[in-house]
Amino acid sequence: MRPRRFDLIAFDWDGTLYDSTRLIVRCIQAAVVDVGGAKPSENDAAWVIGLGLSEALARAAPDVPQEKYAELGARYRHHYLKHQDDIVLFDGVLPMLDALRVRGHKLAVATGKSRRGLNEALATVALRERFDASRTADETFGKPHPRMLLELMEEMEVPAERTLMIGDTTHDLQLAINAGCARVGVSYGAHEPETFDPLQPLYVAHSVSGLAQWLLENA
Repeated sequence: MRPRRFDLIAFDWDGTLYDSTRLIVRCIQAAVVDVGGAKPSENDAAWVIGLGLSEALARAAPDVPQEKYAELGARYRHHYLKHQDDIVLFDGVLPMLDALRVRGHKLAVATGKSRRGLNEALATVALRERFDASRTADETFGKPHPRMLLELMEEMEVPAERTLMIGDTTHDLQLAINAGCARVGVSYGAHEPETFDPLQPLYVAHSVSGLAQWLLENA
């Protein structure tokens, strides 16, 4: 077993650990239509995944007036809660997390979800005990603002050079850059892998098994 390169590994949630990207896209599209906006394309809806909910919905629905943002958010939550039990962890996530914990890595979640939404997801899949800490957009700032990652590093007492951020969007990788951390992308989530190139990730994984293997060999 190689020496650890990173003491703290922070994961994005949706599209990285949780197979929820397609559901989120459909819920964004349905919510925008519900309040009278033009249905965003799948690419436009997927691009905003990882941002805070309010910012994501505003960008996905530029023709919806600001006074309807509260209703827009409520309609999104309605559609998401209706189907949240339909989504599951990607195959191989639990063994990967357990292997990393055995190696002594501290594990965290840095997500654009709300605290309520993340807690519900963690409870649903019995994951709470597998993470040492977590931060959400509504209790810090939305990505790519570095606050959530900076707070995680402070709580875990790990410097930036010993911290790795993993995510499926450019927002995740830019978050890592803004916090001074290394980064790894995954291509099976919301953003196309070629969009990662300017952000210089250490690696782009095309599956959870590929991510797990790279982490055990290089992290």
